[in-house]
Amino acid sequence: MRRIYLDNNATTPTDPRVVQDMLPYFTDVFGNPHSDAHSYGWEAADAVESARKQVAKLIGADAREIVFTSGATESCGIALRGVCRRAASGRRKIVTVATEHACVLETCRALRKEGFELVELPVERDGLVDWEALRGAIDSRTLIVSVMLANNEIGVIQSIQEIAAPCKAAGALLHTDATQAVGKIPVDAHALGVDLLSCSAHKLYGPKGVGALYVRWGVSDSIEPLTAGGSQEGGIRPGTVAVPLVVGFGSAARIARNQLERDMAHTRNLAETLYDRLRAQVSEVRLYGHSSRRLPGNLNVGFPGVPGETIIDRVGERLAVSTGSACSSTTAEPSHVLSAIEPYGSTASEGVRIGIGRFNEPDDIEAAAGILIQAAGH
Repeated sequence: MRRIYLDNNATTPTDPRVVQDMLPYFTDVFGNPHSDAHSYGWEAADAVESARKQVAKLIGADAREIVFTSGATESCGIALRGVCRRAASGRRKIVTVATEHACVLETCRALRKEGFELVELPVERDGLVDWEALRGAIDSRTLIVSVMLANNEIGVIQSIQEIAAPCKAAGALLHTDATQAVGKIPVDAHALGVDLLSCSAHKLYGPKGVGALYVRWGVSDSIEPLTAGGSQEGGIRPGTVAVPLVVGFGSAARIARNQLERDMAHTRNLAETLYDRLRAQVSEVRLYGHSSRRLPGNLNVGFPGVPGETIIDRVGERLAVSTGSACSSTTAEPSHVLSAIEPYGSTASEGVRIGIGRFNEPDDIEAAAGILIQAAGH
């Protein structure tokens, strides 16, 4: 039976070109990149620095501003906890958004238990942050603001550049979880005005287990490392760098930058086709999140009266879609993202997240439309 993968927000398949670039670093070029006394270490170090430059180019940063981590969850943790551990006594407020990824929300809530004040901003019905609430929350006591660039469930893209202005005026740091955005839409950390940015390789056709934290030049002194044991990665993230994974991240970043416009057009066209097919057969189908300010390959749809979990059960092994974040898929609770945009409705359990990627083809979309329409009872 043919299987169709449309869960590219959860993870993307590693691009075969990336795999080929990684392979020599498991065997032939195996040195420790921090061994500076011989050529084995030099070769590995050169590979790491080359990858660092490629990741930096993808997000409009300087290579010296890239810190490699194990993934976006760790990057977000370093950004938030690291800054809070060095907080001045007069700055004890954290501002974030109710629709953030669990790694941000749970970290912020844990910091609240440690004595920090936490403000979780509401969003509008389209998933965009409530601007009045945002402006009212940022003041001279604010230490850090964390707002996701592109939502992992509904694909909504926030106006981070505009959010940066009140943060800068108040002297607060701005972090953005750009995990879903990097490699899928143009991202320029300098133009966005952020101080910290998190991302992960496996969302852009790279390997799992490696990510990055962008640390704007001059901000590193505001971050206390979460672990001790070495001066690697500027002392922010001690430990031996995983060379093959980092090489894969650099390769994926290079490919994403070179074919970004093509990937965007491809996934947008397929997403529009799928949504049109669903609407033609299920007139009351709902699209969650802003209709245009969203990731090109993302759809989050609801079939009224049919829970998302029911849809998932009915599509079985034929179609890979999800009801929300892969990090919280084992919980029985409705999506916290859909609950935030539908606070008084009963539709938060109806959302089905569809993530269309680089390797999907029109045939996948036609087949997926038929499977979903049948699963919705039409």
